[in-house]
Amino acid sequence: MRIPARFAPILFSAFLSAIMVCIVSAFVLAMSQGVDSEFAAQWFRSCISTWPVAFPTVAIVAPWVRRMVSRVTA
Repeated sequence: MRIPARFAPILFSAFLSAIMVCIVSAFVLAMSQGVDSEFAAQWFRSCISTWPVAFPTVAIVAPWVRRMVSRVTA
């Protein structure tokens, strides 16, 4: 099943924000509380609670960043 290309910006925002949230929340959690038996559950809760903020942020900011990059690159 292929998703129509018109949804590419939304999918880009969803994937990028999900990947970033997973990586950053794991790093912050490990640095602040260490890795223990509760790490996976805490990490999952952190991802679930922060992704709703990250997704619209990326969706709104990405087009602006693309324009900035195009202005400063050859």
